[in-house]
Amino acid sequence: MRAMLALAPVAAFLVALLAARLLLTAAGRRIALDTPNERSLHDRAVPRTGGIAIAAGIAAGAALAQPGLAVTLGAVLALAALSFADDVHGLPTLARLAAQLAAGAVVVVYQFGYSEPVLFAVFLLAIVWYANLYNFMDGSDGLAGGMAAIGFGAYAIAAWLSGAEPFAALCAAIAAAAAAFLFFNSHPARLFMGDTGSVPLGFLAGALGIYGWSRGHWPVWFPLLVFAPFVCDATLTLLRRALRRERVWQAHRDHYYQRLVRMGFGHRGTALIEYAVMVGCAATALLARREPSTVQAAALAGAAAVLIAIAFWVDLRWARRK
Repeated sequence: MRAMLALAPVAAFLVALLAARLLLTAAGRRIALDTPNERSLHDRAVPRTGGIAIAAGIAAGAALAQPGLAVTLGAVLALAALSFADDVHGLPTLARLAAQLAAGAVVVVYQFGYSEPVLFAVFLLAIVWYANLYNFMDGSDGLAGGMAAIGFGAYAIAAWLSGAEPFAALCAAIAAAAAAFLFFNSHPARLFMGDTGSVPLGFLAGALGIYGWSRGHWPVWFPLLVFAPFVCDATLTLLRRALRRERVWQAHRDHYYQRLVRMGFGHRGTALIEYAVMVGCAATALLARREPSTVQAAALAGAAAVLIAIAFWVDLRWARRK
């Protein structure tokens, strides 16, 4: 059994790597292209089908890990299929949101039931927000894939330390699939993950984060701190745009990571900065997760202070640039 669990991330990596390579063949490149526009950070058409490779890798790893999360994984695969249709043909925003809410509701009911309406609503909104914020943050070479590898890697370590080996193997498989995708998505990117990759990855970050808390593998704040760079960037950007009475649902280039790219750090430099912040948040979450409540509160406060300081620094430099 342990040999199968150890093979789960290996299989996920190899399947995702092979699938991504096949998607870059002449036939694969014609499926869906991301054409540059005024809101893009790239200047040439790039295939946005990498999410298929990530999904294939996760499916292979889950088959070996057998974590007992069939309903959750089924909902994720359904979202991946819907997101692929959106990448190819384009779907209405309300249709996509309705599908995410339906998938999230199924997962929350399956994992926790619906006897507590407030908790149900909080968990549902958290999962759907994670799915969308990951989509918002997938706009720079290597960023979303690298953050997935780090974040789900932290989930895997925490689950393994808690003795939940099949669950740890699943999280490690997700991290491995994302890492394989990085071979083709690091700057200059030859392949984008598209909504087919970003929406399911965000959904999994939220759903598995809540699942790990419900099983006692980590505190409720753990997923929030692990993915804090993504959560803070997307949330602060949305609030800033809402305060300016802008259409928050429209594509734009106002995220902090987008500003870093445009300020001269480039795709590679921005990715390295974000990786460092993500590793710091993940390490802090892992070290503090079993500590007394005072230490946990201090860790959260310290991480929040660092992220706010970084956001303030980017805002200040951006204002000077403009």
